[in-house]
Amino acid sequence: MDPTPAPTPPAVPPVGPPPGHPVTDPAGGPGARDPMTQAQAPGGPRPAGGPDPRTWPAGAVPAGRPGPAPSPARRVAAPLAVLAGVAAAFAYVGTVDPNEPGHYPVCPLLRFTGIYCPGCGGLRSAHAFIHGDIGTALGANAVAVVGYAVFAVVWVMWLIRAGQGRPLRIGLPTGWWWVMGGALVIFSVVRNLPFGSALAP
Repeated sequence: MDPTPAPTPPAVPPVGPPPGHPVTDPAGGPGARDPMTQAQAPGGPRPAGGPDPRTWPAGAVPAGRPGPAPSPARRVAAPLAVLAGVAAAFAYVGTVDPNEPGHYPVCPLLRFTGIYCPGCGGLRSAHAFIHGDIGTALGANAVAVVGYAVFAVVWVMWLIRAGQGRPLRIGLPTGWWWVMGGALVIFSVVRNLPFGSALAP
């Protein structure tokens, strides 16, 4: 008599994390997470291999989400602050006459060697420039007067670009820096010679 075949047991579903979970499937990678974890992560599910949103620093903005653009007043705050500082300095020099001794320190190079440096006469030049005496300002320090004009042009460019939300970049070739340095050296030498007394303060 043949034995009766035993019945086949029903299939039992596997117990444990689903396939693709990093615990059971290393190929899932650090980006593989169960739906519940993805639903709880700030910003929604993240792509595989991407940074975990839960590790972002407080206040961090993820890539692709630019912050709010600064207001026009904030963009022009820096050039206006610089202008205010320069205006305050010029106002002081215009009020306190540098032609009267005792108000400002004497140039150390002039005191100990009797040689005019490129900056000697700059305060007297600024004082005359503020009062509208351009001839006296040029006689005291011509380079300083040129510097005032250059500053005014650069400041206007800075203000315009700042209002447009664009940075100001001034790139001069190396040769130009050598030219300006050489011009300062020549100016310093000539104003200390007898025939260059018109450039001396």
